[in-house]
Amino acid sequence: MRRIPRFLATAAAALLAATLAPAPAAAEPAAAAPVPDRALAGYLHAGFANGSGWVDLADVPDQWDIIHLAFAEPTSPTSGRLEFELCPAAECPGVPTEQEFTAQIDAAQARGKKVVLSVGGQNGQVSLETPAARDAFVRSASAIIDRYGLDGIDIDFEGHSLYLDEGDTDFRSPTTPVITNLIGALRDLTGRYGPDFVLTMAPETFFVQVGHQFYGRGKWGGADPRAGAYLPVIHALRDRLTLLHVQHYNSGPVMGLDGQYHTMGTADFHQAMADMVLTGFPVGGDASQVFPPLDPGQVAIGLPASPHAGNGHTPVAEVRSAWDCLTTGAGCSGYTPAKAHPGLRGLMAWSINWDRYNGDEFATEHGRYLG
Repeated sequence: MRRIPRFLATAAAALLAATLAPAPAAAEPAAAAPVPDRALAGYLHAGFANGSGWVDLADVPDQWDIIHLAFAEPTSPTSGRLEFELCPAAECPGVPTEQEFTAQIDAAQARGKKVVLSVGGQNGQVSLETPAARDAFVRSASAIIDRYGLDGIDIDFEGHSLYLDEGDTDFRSPTTPVITNLIGALRDLTGRYGPDFVLTMAPETFFVQVGHQFYGRGKWGGADPRAGAYLPVIHALRDRLTLLHVQHYNSGPVMGLDGQYHTMGTADFHQAMADMVLTGFPVGGDASQVFPPLDPGQVAIGLPASPHAGNGHTPVAEVRSAWDCLTTGAGCSGYTPAKAHPGLRGLMAWSINWDRYNGDEFATEHGRYLG
């Protein structure tokens, strides 16, 4: 049985009550809680254990404001049709039934949490090469969202999901089908569910910040066609984007706006990478094509939750230093932004499970510091 999302169900229930029970009028249900001004977003391993163990949704610490269910994956890289199943009991002892899991989602939403379907991941290549794949993506994503009553979708396309065809050189007017079809699919989904629908993205630095130097195959061809390939998607959906949390991990050195290379795992790296999307930058070194800055409220810093979670783990003190530098302009080490961004939204972690494995340090320490 399908379940419509809470924010649509609330509106429908209110309308039905007004129609059938004119006197006395019952109090309207409370509107869906917004994402807080300071937010922690974390990925919950819903379909696998990944060595960190199963964490029940009911046991997710309260500091997490956005919970990404990882992952919906396609039936094939080019089908567009997504599937989402809970982790097998043999791999995840104690995994709930679908009915229990749905009840846990309801309970988390009642506590003000946003529970979002994350699509892709390391193993889930999604290449929407045709309009048929785009339509299948929209239908299947909607079916999963409705089935569990979810609050939105997260795009975590990695590997070879996104790339730029030869001659596609302007991020403002993309022509590559895997790019234009994804933009169309996300416009359809956000239009279908309305303004409360949560849209987040978790690209790697190669797909965003590296686009400052190299965009697609480059002027002379031969470069990696994936460089900067998320930029047209982010740009086309900036009016609907809730949160961009670029993965500041599993990354090589990246050139910042200062013309210097910055290395992951340090406050310097987070300051330089975050400032690029907060300040804007020329794409592919072309001063006539500037990627405009995002609103600070649309930006979070993506981090490994523990040393076990991925390359580029940053100690708590370094993360705090980067946060202070970016939001106040004080205490910067290495890269220094031209101005402070006090509205920076928060932090993202891969993952809630790895944080639980590490004693919930990320949620506890960063949750307290961000307030």
